[in-house]
Amino acid sequence: MGALDTMYRRASVRNFTGEKVTSFEAEALLHAAMAAPSAGNQQPWEFYLVSSEDERAALAQASPYAAPAANAPLVIVPCFRQNVRFPECAPLDMAAAVQNLLLEAVDLGLGAVWMAVHPVREREDKVRATLGLPDDLTPFCMVAVGHPDGTVTPHCAERYDEKRIHAV
Repeated sequence: MGALDTMYRRASVRNFTGEKVTSFEAEALLHAAMAAPSAGNQQPWEFYLVSSEDERAALAQASPYAAPAANAPLVIVPCFRQNVRFPECAPLDMAAAVQNLLLEAVDLGLGAVWMAVHPVREREDKVRATLGLPDDLTPFCMVAVGHPDGTVTPHCAERYDEKRIHAV
């Protein structure tokens, strides 16, 4: 399968079975994330893997959109360091890493959903407190990961809109 096929099969999955994410699957997700490009190859990322039911429940309270964290067997919290060469580019680097992770989840037959944290300070503070993050790390988002409970219906291919393309 090609990259476009994987992209078109990606969907935001918010409901999961009780089946655990294996250590092999988690490692594959992280390998994909860390293969992302980054400004000046700064690789600002750190990843927290949260499987504890109590911590997942607390993370689900960090945002009005974070409920999937409570029922996912794994929540990955990508964070970025501010003390890098191009700190203003760190969020861009993180977005590329999370997209890679989401696409790898598709190829592994897993479901996942990206739940925004940064740049909302209140959400950052809640995640930071839950995980006991050091001050030099900023939580970027949360990604709930697991085996989809039900049929996954991707909508990505429907987004193409030639009216948004401008040749100059």
